[in-house]
Amino acid sequence: MTQPIIPSLSLPDIDARSFSLSRRGLAVGAAALILPNRLYAQSAGTPADSAIVVDRARIDPIPIAIPVFAGADGESQRLGNDIAGVITNNLARSGLFRAIDPAAFIGQASSDVPNFANWKGIGAQALVTGKVENQGGTKVRVEFRLWDVLPGQQIQGTAYSTETANWRRIAHIISDVIYERLLGEKGYFDTRIVYIAGSGPRDRRVKRLAVMDQDGENNRFLTDGTWIAKTPRFHPTRDQVAFMSYANNKPRVYMFDLGTGRQSALGDFSGMTLSPRFAPDGNSVVMSQTTPGGNADIYSVDLGSRRATRLTDSGSIDVSPCYSPDGTQIVFNSDRGGDQQLYVMGAGGGGAKRISFGNGRYGTPVWSPRGDLIAFTKINAGTFSVGVMRPDGSGERILSESFYVEGPTFAPNGRVIMFWRETPARDNRGTGFSARLVSIDITGFNERQVATPTDASEPAWGPLLA
Repeated sequence: MTQPIIPSLSLPDIDARSFSLSRRGLAVGAAALILPNRLYAQSAGTPADSAIVVDRARIDPIPIAIPVFAGADGESQRLGNDIAGVITNNLARSGLFRAIDPAAFIGQASSDVPNFANWKGIGAQALVTGKVENQGGTKVRVEFRLWDVLPGQQIQGTAYSTETANWRRIAHIISDVIYERLLGEKGYFDTRIVYIAGSGPRDRRVKRLAVMDQDGENNRFLTDGTWIAKTPRFHPTRDQVAFMSYANNKPRVYMFDLGTGRQSALGDFSGMTLSPRFAPDGNSVVMSQTTPGGNADIYSVDLGSRRATRLTDSGSIDVSPCYSPDGTQIVFNSDRGGDQQLYVMGAGGGGAKRISFGNGRYGTPVWSPRGDLIAFTKINAGTFSVGVMRPDGSGERILSESFYVEGPTFAPNGRVIMFWRETPARDNRGTGFSARLVSIDITGFNERQVATPTDASEPAWGPLLA
């Protein structure tokens, strides 16, 4: 059978331009595990506008073919298979791509110019090709190309040289590139989640600080569970986490260094400190402190001087503060109006304005990195739900509801929300109880459970890795 004629097309070269990326260290308990940390990339390809907008992809996911990356030896072939698998899983989980079953492939793709007729024939709109080269010792080079099948054009061509141990991160970075080039907005795959890992009987839960990649891999427990940990939050630029610990039976906010495993209390306050969040510039933390009368006020703590500034003094319970992405405003929940509702005030305090007016109580607000939405937990008539509203309180939408859901957190591109869900226990011993992380698109579609080795709660999405 005569092969279809491929239009004359030169294969764009991979540029010699380079930049470096660092793999952040992960700490296990008090000991730090630092992964190989040098990653180099060279990129080429003619810039192209996004082929498909996100709204269309939600209704009609982009059919994309991702063959196994080629390799000249057994180890390279194994890595090529693993990298293609991670990319496939990332894109499929987003709900915006439909990975074509490899059984439908007409032959395997090479990293040279593909036979586009074969890929058109199985309905692919986009094609990813790649190869893996062992560079000796612990080094590997991974090359990938992204193709627009219908016009037969390369959209992106990039090669990465790094330690072999970083292969999974390469797959996440490639996934982000594909996502951005085809959808026109940043990806979120090269990120981590910090959360609370729960184990043991429900009335005696061991709650440890834990961190993992956004797909549930590379899970690490950061604390040993001697003391309960709660409400962890990533620093926007440093390898640090703020969280609440019950260490020495004195609940207060701590800083955890992921590189060294070192923990330190954030100030010496007279009352309990809780619900920390970093300012967008990373120079301060906003949190709450309880008062002897049973109320709570919001404070800002400068991380350099550790000087605390009181932001509220309403004689009520003001908790769960979160900065807007530009750092000019803070959203929080308060019972100052007689019921638990959401308020927005200036970053320096004062001028608080209520923004939630639906039926029920509101809590755990978090501002989208885009600045366009605030996510929240809502409790109404015994039902818990997670939703979003605009910063002025308009446009409230419920995304998910059940027996118990709480604690939304945004992906760094503002497209996806993660929260946690509990199931009711069947008896007083806690039989049947579970707590799991769940992700969902901000429009309310593509709800998925996130795999964790133990029960999990209180997730916080980290920034794109640097």
